[in-house]
Order: sequence, then C-alpha cells, then structure tokens
Amino acid sequence: MLTGSYDAGLVAVSLLMAILASYTALDMAARVAAARGRAAASWLAGGSVAMGIGIWSMHFIGMLAFRLPMAVGYDPSITLLSLLIAIGSSLFALWVVCQSRLTWLRLAAGAVTMGAGICAMHYTGMAAMRMEPPIRYDRPLFALSVAIAVAASGVALWLAFRLRRGVPGVRRLRIGAAVVMGVAIAGMHYTGMAAARFPAGSRCVMTSSGVSTGWLALLITVLASAVLSIALLASVLDLRLEERTAVLASGLADAQQELQFLALHDSLTRLPNRTLFTDRLRQQIEVSRRENTSFSVLYMDLDGFRQVNEAFGHPTGDELLIEMAARIRTTTRSRDTLARLGGDEFVLIADAHTPSDAASLAEKLLAAAQEPAVIDGHELRISMSIGIALWDNPNSDPADLLRNAEAAMNHAVVQGRNGYSFFQSSMNADAQKQLQLLHDLRRARERQEFVLHYQPKVSAEDGALLGAEALVRWNHPVRGLVPPGEFIPLAEKTGLIFQIGHWVLDEACRQMSAWRDAGHIEWTVSVNLSALQFNHPGLIQMVREALQRHALEPRCLTLEITESTAMRDADLSLAILRQLTEMGVSISIDDFGTGYSSLLYLKRLPATELKIDRGFVRDLTHDTEDAAIIAAIVALGHTLNLKVVAEGVETLEQQEFLTRLGCNSLQGFLLGRPVPADEFAQEVERHGSSHARFRLLA
Repeated sequence: MLTGSYDAGLVAVSLLMAILASYTALDMAARVAAARGRAAASWLAGGSVAMGIGIWSMHFIGMLAFRLPMAVGYDPSITLLSLLIAIGSSLFALWVVCQSRLTWLRLAAGAVTMGAGICAMHYTGMAAMRMEPPIRYDRPLFALSVAIAVAASGVALWLAFRLRRGVPGVRRLRIGAAVVMGVAIAGMHYTGMAAARFPAGSRCVMTSSGVSTGWLALLITVLASAVLSIALLASVLDLRLEERTAVLASGLADAQQELQFLALHDSLTRLPNRTLFTDRLRQQIEVSRRENTSFSVLYMDLDGFRQVNEAFGHPTGDELLIEMAARIRTTTRSRDTLARLGGDEFVLIADAHTPSDAASLAEKLLAAAQEPAVIDGHELRISMSIGIALWDNPNSDPADLLRNAEAAMNHAVVQGRNGYSFFQSSMNADAQKQLQLLHDLRRARERQEFVLHYQPKVSAEDGALLGAEALVRWNHPVRGLVPPGEFIPLAEKTGLIFQIGHWVLDEACRQMSAWRDAGHIEWTVSVNLSALQFNHPGLIQMVREALQRHALEPRCLTLEITESTAMRDADLSLAILRQLTEMGVSISIDDFGTGYSSLLYLKRLPATELKIDRGFVRDLTHDTEDAAIIAAIVALGHTLNLKVVAEGVETLEQQEFLTRLGCNSLQGFLLGRPVPADEFAQEVERHGSSHARFRLLA
C-alpha cells in the first residue's frame, strides 16, 4: 500500500474553511427563516450555493492537502458533480431549519439525508482522482465517517434551528457553534481520507489531462472565501436594512398613531377634543335609547382663567388648564367622558341619571376647582361655572344637547359664576340673544357706538364738585342704551374688555384734558378697571401713553379697582399699584366691604380712597348693622389716611347721615345721574360747580 502525507498548512486552511462555511450556514438559516415570499426563496437559493461551495471547498482543500508519492489530478466533471451534491445537501439543510417546527423525527431524517449527501460529496470527490487500480476503503473507518457525517449534520441542523432567531449574544453563540460544526465536518472528511487505501503501483489517470494541483489549493481558497464573505456581507447589509426598515416602520406606526391621537385629542391636556366628544356623545345617546336610560352633560367654564392668562402669561395658563383637567378627571368616574372643547371650556358626559345625581357631581367639581393651585410659585385661585343638560328626550341629537348645556352654563355665568345651572327651554332664546349681542359687541368699537357718561363726585362737606366718574355705555342702534351689566360680563368672557377698556381710558383722559382747558383744573376723573385689565401686562404702558397723548397731569386721573381684584393676588396687586402711584395716578378701592381684605395688605396698598359699596348705603337709615359697618369703614379709612367715598346716595337722609359719619365725598342719583359730557358741562354752567346740592337732571 502507498503511504500518503498531509500539508499541515492546507489542513489548517481546510479547518478554517469548514468553520467559515458553518458560520455562513448558521447565518443563512437565520436570513431564510426571517424572509418572506420571493425574498425567502432568493435567500434559500443563494444561501445554498454559498454554503455548498464552502463545505465543498473545505473537502477539496483537504484532498489537496493529501500528498501521495505520485502525480495526482482530478476529473473536472466528477469534481463538479461533487460540488453540485454539496449545494443540494445545503439546500435541503436550509429548507429543514426554516420550517416552523423541528421535531425529533424530522431532525433524525434530516441528519441522515444531509449526512448521506456530505458522504456522497466526499467520496464522489475522491472518485475524481481516477486511480488505477481503484481506491479501496477500510470498512470500519468508512462506517465511522458516515456516522460522523450523520451526527455532524444532526448537530448542525439543531444549532441552525435554535440560533436562527435573534437572541441576546447570538453572534457569539453562532461563532461557538460554527467551531463545533467545522471540527465535526473536518473530522468526517479526514476520517474518510483515513479510510482510503491506495495499492502499491497505483497511478492517477488524470495527471496529464486533469487539473493541476499546484495552484488549485490557492485558487479554491480565494474563491470560496470570496463567495462566503460576499454571502455574509449581503446578509449583514440585509439585516441592517431590515432593522432600519423595522425601526422606520415602527416610527411611522408610532407617528401615525400619534397623529390619529392628536386628531381626536387636545394636545395640551390629552383629553378628547370636540370631534371625539361628539362621537362619544352620539354613541351614548344610542345606548340610552336602546336601554331606556338617561345621562347628563355638564358644560364647564373656568371663572377667572383669562385673568390668570393675562397676568402670568400663557405658559402658566396652560399649566393651570392641565391642573384643572386632572382635578376634573379625578372627580369623575372612569366610564364618564371628559373633553376639552377649547380655551378654558370642558364638557363631561356623566353617568348621572337624575338631577340630584348631576347636582351632586357639579358640587364636587366646584369644590375641586376652588382649591388653590400653586403654579410657578404663584398661588392661583379660580372657580367654575357649570351648565347641566339631562338627556331625557329621545329626539335630541348631540348638537342640541351640547347647545343646551352651554346655554345653562352661560346662565350660571350671568347669575354670578362659581355655581351650576340646569337647562331650561327659555335659555335657548337667551343664548340666541347672547350670540347676537356678542356679534354686535364685536362691531361696536369700529362703529363708534360706545359713549361715556359722567356721574359727579361731590364733596360731602360743602357740596363742591370734585370731578366725575366715567361710566361706559353702549348706544346700540336697535336696542338703544345697553346697561353695562348686560355687555361688560360678555366683554370680559370674550376678551373684548381690553379693547373697550383701552378706549374708555383714552376717552376719559381726553375729556378731562378738555375740562382742564375750560378752567376746571381741580377736577379729577375716575375710571374703573376690570380684573382682566388690572392684571394685563400692558396696563402701566397704556395708562402712561393715554396721559401723554392728551397732556394730562397724572393727579387728574383716578383708577378704581374692586376690593376682590386687589386681594386676588395681594403681592402682585401691590407691585402694580406702586407703579401707578409712582406715576402720580390716584388709586381708589371700589366696592369696599364686599370682599375679604387683609388689614395687613390694605395698609400696604398705595391707595388714596375707599369707596363704600352702594349695598350698605341703600338701607342705611333703616338698618343699624349697615350703619355700623359704614361707621367702621369710615373710621378705618381715616386711620389709614384714606379718603372715604360713599356711592348710591339717593335720599337727603342718606346724604346727611353719611356726611355726619365723616365721608369725604358722595356719589348717587340725588347728586347727579350719569350723563354725556356735553350735558354734564351744561349743568355745571347752569348750577355752578360749588352749588350746595349739585344735582344733574338725567
């Protein structure tokens, strides 16, 4: 027998090629399992070719590593057949591991089939040497090589199936598995080579016409490595593309979900918006019709929110809205639907079947809203007006129900805010009237329909005319003079109060400047500021510009704010009032006695006078409690060096009593009704500004 030897370098190369081919096989199994449709078929075909070339290359390089004491060549056609067998075996292996389940029976059948294919590839490759006499094989070693091939195939199939999914550390696991598989495949090959027996005098018939082995090992190594590398590179690039596509798809899905959410929800509070609320309301009506049940719709408006927005800015207002939304949510039940319709308006579909249930819920909401909210270091206090509409008419549609609840809410606002009101059919007419009034109010400024009436302020001691209070009136082209009580609350609710207030201040300063030019240099004019105006960031600049525009001395202007406005945020009020007084403007605390003043803050406020609310004056001569209150206010004012003004004086008895108590000046119908500026000037000329009982005839 001829004795052969091995080239240690080529043996090492063949082992590395086996490991690389095994790693490629594991990677291809993952790509085939992850792909779908035509992509799966393409990966199966391409992976089979790459894997087959890799395994065949290991086998062929191992054969080239074997040296016999003779020239050896290989039959190209038989060699090609062995390559095709390797590719076919790889195709079968990849098909097995890409199945959804790998049972033990399927694993055993696959191992036998793939092992037989590897053995067929190996021994076909050996036959390509075309030895004469033919190669003989040691049967025990031959059987052992077949057993190793089957066992190696079983291990390879099991590992490829287990590692085809993305698991933590899958790359490291595949490298380890590839080493095990490569060693097993190489073991089968070299066991098969050991089984070969070459009789003495054997010769290879392919030495002259076959392929030379001198350069074949290097060529096959390079080509096989290139094929496997290209396959792995394509796999890596495809995996990254797939991951990026998955990330992009996930991002698009999240974006689409977010867009869908935003289309149906308020972006600030994350509550349902009007569109989603209307759909929920329609569904609730259908359920109530089907089950013959009832429910309630509560329309909520935050009282004082606009003042907060103007005083502290929109970011603080947004935080307050978020806080109020959270409070309402915690007060309601999970099956109720809460939505924000816009601005400071919320609406609730509540599982409240009776008026008493709805009223109880409304009281809880009012209590929750009144709790102080600390935002950005500011303690904010607001309230809520609630309109309630019960669904008890099967013919009502969502729009009617929502409109009824809003009408009831507007009624609650008119009634004084911080309360709730149930819808009544008469409110619809009032709501239409309010809408028309609002439409006209928006156009009143440009149509110059606002006018100022002036009510005299008279010295209690000698009846001298001290000046006048400017009171805005709306000269509606159809309704005539609209009382302030009808349009001022509407102007405050819609924000039109800023435009109206700016015009009132400017017109009052213009008129006062004209009176001074006429010789009335001791007069002053008083202008009322709403809570919204007082908290407006541009108030100081607006006052300064109005005075400069009409060349009016600041001492001629008195700004009146209510006690409740001054005490809403005492520190902020103090800062604003100090700026106004430093400018030279006088400050009057209006409606004094109706709020909850702290004497500590009151003595710090840079005010010049207190105005006693007309409610105390009305029953002054018949109610001893009112008389005691007025006496206390007068004493307090004088103690703080403030002038005291009593308004609402309508009888001589009231005038005499207030004068006796020590009031500094008086206002009321007894002394003069509010009239336009030209009538005011005519009465002054007729009676004289120092008449003992200055009285204008309205």
